[in-house]
Amino acid sequence: MRGRWCRAAVVAGVLTMATATAMAMAMTGLERGPERAGRPVGALTWTDCGGGFECATLRVPLAHRRPGEQVGIAVIRLPASGGAGERIGSLVVNPGGPGASGVEYARAARVVLGAEVRKRFDVVGFDPRGVGRSAPVECLSDAELDAFVALDGTPDTAGERLALEEGARRFAEGCRRRSGRLLPHLGTVDVARDLDRLRQALGERRLTYLGKSYGTLLGAVYASLFPGRVRAMVLDGALDPGGSRVRLGVEQAAGFERALRAYAEDCLAAGGCPFRSRTVGGAVQEVSGLLRRADERPLRGDGRRRVTQAVAVLGLLGPLYDRALWPELTETLRRAFQGDGALLLRNADQLTGRHDDGTYSNETEANMAVNCADGPHPRQPATYGRNAAAARERAPRFGPYLVWSSLPCAYWPHPPALGPVTAKGAAPILVIGTERDPATPYAWARRLAGELGSGVLLRYRGDGHTAYSSGSRCVDEVVEGYLVAGVAPEDGAVCPGIG
Repeated sequence: MRGRWCRAAVVAGVLTMATATAMAMAMTGLERGPERAGRPVGALTWTDCGGGFECATLRVPLAHRRPGEQVGIAVIRLPASGGAGERIGSLVVNPGGPGASGVEYARAARVVLGAEVRKRFDVVGFDPRGVGRSAPVECLSDAELDAFVALDGTPDTAGERLALEEGARRFAEGCRRRSGRLLPHLGTVDVARDLDRLRQALGERRLTYLGKSYGTLLGAVYASLFPGRVRAMVLDGALDPGGSRVRLGVEQAAGFERALRAYAEDCLAAGGCPFRSRTVGGAVQEVSGLLRRADERPLRGDGRRRVTQAVAVLGLLGPLYDRALWPELTETLRRAFQGDGALLLRNADQLTGRHDDGTYSNETEANMAVNCADGPHPRQPATYGRNAAAARERAPRFGPYLVWSSLPCAYWPHPPALGPVTAKGAAPILVIGTERDPATPYAWARRLAGELGSGVLLRYRGDGHTAYSSGSRCVDEVVEGYLVAGVAPEDGAVCPGIG
């Protein structure tokens, strides 16, 4: 369950997941206004939706600064299991992405949250605007998405580069054509304002929130807009909103490289590995060879689709998110080295939201749309090429792909709207960083905690993407004690790894 829900989407690349410091000079999306109630928000009307859950729809303005047209936000809650005297309030959760469904994440509350948290809080999830059941953004048909995902993400020739540029342009144009009225209003600032309306509709004076991966950016933006409305906020697997796009992209790619080496070391020590080499360096070079072969001649897939290099990269990234998925990676590589890419294809499908029947959720489209809305993005393809070449030096297997994967944002029809975060005056905000997190490197958590005026850093000496509910009793006790009592640990506290 953890591997499914604790991921930062890489379909659009990390270079579209965080913002450059220079944005502060050009954008005012995080201007903090007076923290008055504004227009009243009515209470939600809940209906039973199975499994002990209740569902509702929250109406929010499409454009918060120009109230008029509204969109519906899908909301779900699992009522607190404790008695009336034990219930504290509502805990709003977000699993990241952007593009992942908060409704589906909340449905997994009995797995991803501790019993004490579920006893004391109603667990509330929502699909952010543009995602899932909340005015979903649409860009391409299922067949077009198949073709887009399979595009060569590390172009070696002029023809491959031209095909990638044309595919990126078609993606952006498809979003404009099919979802044009939504595109200017899909950024994290808009979602944060929706989140505050949800807080009001839940009857909460202040927000209690758990955000993972991209959900940490949403939480940080909310706290910057409404610092006085934060009760308790856990940001696990943090993004760094203040870093340059190239630096962040290279750092994420390097995180996946570290995870690959850690996997190879573990696999070689345990035995039963698919590698011919008996050294970590030799093993990762075998992975490089596999990717080169897939680039030259795609592997067998599912009988209809072949496994291109881009699909193979996605198929490796998926199980690198979580140490618990490393046995799956072993079998994936074993079969891939024999020319069978079926498991790589399965892993890539899970990461991109493709179902067994060939249809897609809108995770890939929403991921791109939100990232491009947050921006900023180079407008010239040549810039991506130069950045990809630089990324190859530090992260040869994953760096160029992550740089090129945000290319549709070069053709985006609207400017970005996200600025720096500070959250000055907010209650203590708990920021968790995992030392060997492949998708959101520990350095990002350290920097985010420093950027937030009230950030408190918890360091987890472990592997995998995000730390809470991943097997560390130490992390779980800190998080749950903080959510329940509102008492943060000492800044810089450390939890040991497991295993």
